[in-house]
Amino acid sequence: MAVNYICRHCKTSIGSINAAAVTEQQLGFHSLTLEERSDIIAYDSNGDVTVKIVCDYCNEALQSNPDLMMVGNPLQ
Repeated sequence: MAVNYICRHCKTSIGSINAAAVTEQQLGFHSLTLEERSDIIAYDSNGDVTVKIVCDYCNEALQSNPDLMMVGNPLQ
């Protein structure tokens, strides 16, 4: 199983974890609500997991320009 982290805005690959024995508890997924889980985590048919987070570049851009949050895809 691989856990792939990508930016939810620019789709840049941020990193991945390739470990068969990693648990959702170790990744901190257990602390998410069901709504957060469905928004952030996607499970592939081959068992891989994609986690959508915000990269540093997009985070800085959004903090500098908060009105970008009103746009559907502000930083594509």
